[in-house]
Amino acid sequence: MIICFSSLKGGCGKTSLSIHLAHEIAKSGSRVLLIDADPQGSASDWNASREDKPLFSVIGMAQPTIHRDLPDLARDYDHVVIDSPPRVAKIARSGIIASNLVLIPVTPSSYDVWAADETVEIIGEAQITRPDIKGAFVINRKIVNTSIGREVASALKEYELPLLKTAINQRVVISEASNGSTAQELEPTGKAANEIRLLTLDILRLMEVDQW
Repeated sequence: MIICFSSLKGGCGKTSLSIHLAHEIAKSGSRVLLIDADPQGSASDWNASREDKPLFSVIGMAQPTIHRDLPDLARDYDHVVIDSPPRVAKIARSGIIASNLVLIPVTPSSYDVWAADETVEIIGEAQITRPDIKGAFVINRKIVNTSIGREVASALKEYELPLLKTAINQRVVISEASNGSTAQELEPTGKAANEIRLLTLDILRLMEVDQW
């Protein structure tokens, strides 16, 4: 399975979600590749800052030919996660075309909801030639015990794409994980790790598969 986190708006947490999802999938024993398609190279920097190798591989590929180059690379892996860039529409489009599932992170902000339009449009264009591509929203950095997350969920109902049931809340451990670790490693039984686990189950259900 190839999963792409895509949004042309920066700051919605694509890199963090990509890293944590790749780690969660790799925990099952699957061979996982994380494609860092962002010219800023945040996922690659995260990988370089680690003291030991992560459970998954990280390769930089910030170019608009992902859909052509990825099949050869993916042969050695069971699953691929793509961290696509903000603003660079050509690279984002290539990542979407290469994918089975495109997840659009949305933070509890009207700006993120408005910014989703262009990504949804690109997914629709890709589905003309690849009707099997699925898309979905995931609420990220939701503030616990506030109503704004519900308001964003309501606003997203105007789109045909589904919203995944599990929201990833804003938690300190996820910020701490940016130095080369993951929430699952820092707090294996913590709330953030559990949310990531539930999110992976949502993805399995959406894709109608039983396991990774």
